[in-house]
Amino acid sequence: MIRAFRAALAAAHLGLICLTGGAALSETSMKILSFEDLDGWAADDHEAARQVFLNTCADLDAPDWQTLCAAATGIKDARKFFELLFRPVLIEEEGKEALFTGYFEPELDGALSPSGRYRFPVYRMPREARSGQWLTRRQIETSGAMQGRGLEIAWVDDSVELFFLQIQGSGRIRLPNGSYVRVGYGGSNGHNYSSVGAELVRRGVYAPHQVSAQVIKNWVKRNPTAGAELLRHNDSFVFFREVSRVPAHKGPLGAMNRSITEMRTVAVDPKFTPLGAPVWVEKDGATSLRRLMIAQDTGSAIKGAQRADIFFGTGDAAGLEAGKLKDPGRMIVLLPIQRAYAMLPESVL
Repeated sequence: MIRAFRAALAAAHLGLICLTGGAALSETSMKILSFEDLDGWAADDHEAARQVFLNTCADLDAPDWQTLCAAATGIKDARKFFELLFRPVLIEEEGKEALFTGYFEPELDGALSPSGRYRFPVYRMPREARSGQWLTRRQIETSGAMQGRGLEIAWVDDSVELFFLQIQGSGRIRLPNGSYVRVGYGGSNGHNYSSVGAELVRRGVYAPHQVSAQVIKNWVKRNPTAGAELLRHNDSFVFFREVSRVPAHKGPLGAMNRSITEMRTVAVDPKFTPLGAPVWVEKDGATSLRRLMIAQDTGSAIKGAQRADIFFGTGDAAGLEAGKLKDPGRMIVLLPIQRAYAMLPESVL
């Protein structure tokens, strides 16, 4: 009975039982490591990670997480806090390599009313789009279905940057007086996302290794008519909500509805990594990174146990750095001790 319960607990916590009822436990491996196994662990700024952990840990409902959150300020040494109360767990899927990418908060120029310069609206979600799949991107932009309804939050001066704002899901709009409107994800039209980068590769415009966000932006701006058609290849359309209650000096809201932190927040697949959990990142590539981050965000493209998106901050400089990142490595989740051992497969117990 206990073994059966543990197996069910592991599947439930990791989201490995699919909706059709089939189990995928055989495709996923879990291994508890020691902190000595974590490359570069001793050299990190554990206090910085603890402060980011404290930003969201109070929102975790499970008793074991609540206990850890209460203890987070009681242990003076941050490194000891993590080492005493957590265990590193390596979760891997058979046949799937680790992949780290980067994301950022775009910053667009805009205004609260349209003009010759500010022509592209940032929309709230219309009522009828909430019931399921609605109009495609092309239909939304060309049919007039959105006009005259007061759904505009602001107008911006660049349609390509607005397209990438939808991909990122949140951003800041800098107004002419120097103030900001911050927007966050408000919903979508229910259509699947189609990569415009992949479409450029399919057409033979670029090779796969040449495609990046900046390359796509430049191509669309050099080819405005064909570029507009390229963007409409993606039927998905994202609507926004205003979140200006978040101060401009803080990061945007993540999936936990709290501000995320530059180079300390990571977006993960919550089927494998609990939101709010510390995550040890060992990113390889041209510039290696060894850092303790906190899983405070998700993303539609972030799928898998070893898939993660690192938050680089706000603005163009952050965007350039985030756009370069596509690196291998490994990701280790720090879990409360009892939870870590409960999640081990039956064969290991």
